[in-house]
Amino acid sequence: MSQSDSGGIAVNEVVPSAPPPRPEPSRPWLPVVIGAGVLGVLAAGGLMYQRASAKTNKVALDAEPKPVTVVEARAATYRATRRYVATLQPWLTAKVGPQLVSAYVETVLVRPGAAVKLGDVLATLDCRKDNAESQAVAMQAKALEKRQAASAKEAARIHSMVDAGFVSEMDSDKKIAESEAEQAQLLAQRARLAGSNLEVNDCVLKAPFDGEVAERYFDPGAFVKPGAFIVSMVDRGTVRVVADVPESDFALVPPGAQVRVTVLATGKVTMGKVSRRSPSADPETRTVHFEIDLLDTKRELPVGTTAELSVDAGEPVPAVELPLYAAALRGDKATLFVVEGNVAKKISVPVKGESGASVFLDLGVLKPGTKVVTEGRALLSDGDKVAAKIVVPATTGGAAASPNARPSGSGSAKP
Repeated sequence: MSQSDSGGIAVNEVVPSAPPPRPEPSRPWLPVVIGAGVLGVLAAGGLMYQRASAKTNKVALDAEPKPVTVVEARAATYRATRRYVATLQPWLTAKVGPQLVSAYVETVLVRPGAAVKLGDVLATLDCRKDNAESQAVAMQAKALEKRQAASAKEAARIHSMVDAGFVSEMDSDKKIAESEAEQAQLLAQRARLAGSNLEVNDCVLKAPFDGEVAERYFDPGAFVKPGAFIVSMVDRGTVRVVADVPESDFALVPPGAQVRVTVLATGKVTMGKVSRRSPSADPETRTVHFEIDLLDTKRELPVGTTAELSVDAGEPVPAVELPLYAAALRGDKATLFVVEGNVAKKISVPVKGESGASVFLDLGVLKPGTKVVTEGRALLSDGDKVAAKIVVPATTGGAAASPNARPSGSGSAKP
């Protein structure tokens, strides 16, 4: 109810009341859903925890056997050898060039690899001036020879008239002296002619022996002086293998000793005998020089290259053979792991020597058939438990010489 002042008339107004609120619908299933979700989450968490717990290692790592690879030590026979580096040299070698004249090279008739015979012309020089001088000396010598012959006849005729009194003895002696002087001049001219002929012959360079051309130093047109080399030659019919050994190995390389020669350039392996040995050592290096002659009729061995020599030292002795990678070598001792049952034990064994991919150890310390760890030993300690897998080594001892083998501890296996 409200009252208005405009006309003094009271007017009663009716105000509508607000509608009553609707009752909310009841949801009796909502707590069930929430409870089921909570139970699902808890179940999933329990399953994840159980799965994570199942993968957790409850055993200490040190207590588990370590996987390793082992090989069985093999009985073998070891014979120590010495290895030396040698050089292959030709039986004969020569550098051919002028020795008396200086001239331009006119022709060079050979190149490296050419086979030549004794006396074949290798090169020529432009010696026209020397040829002309030689001819002039020859003509002068011929003239002196004629004049000396006439003088000798005249001296003999005058001397025959001395007894008859037609000529004095003084005149005869004077004529004989003149004849002898001309004879001396003739001899001097002949010596000059011989020297001139040597210079002319020096202009034609010939092969001093049967062989092959190794190098060519000059081409036509070059100017050469005495002592310069135009070509070089070698004779490979017999190759000399030269080497030096320490004085302590003097007794290992007597003449006739068998030596295994490996030519590194071709890979060829051959047996040779010591042909000669120096009776004394070099005072500076304290080494003894020796040589081996190898017949090479097919000329297959390149000279100036390197060879490896193997010489037996001592008698064969029984030993145990292992791959090199199965042991750590230091000095004359080898450190390795052997497997007894399922336990790895670290031992040290005296080394006899090495050959190829094998090491030979003392038979008195390591027995044949002993299991030796090859792979996995870097992670082992003495007394560790292991799970061993036996393998057969890919190499057999002494089949080939290793370039990295120690010279004082090398050897070969004998079946």
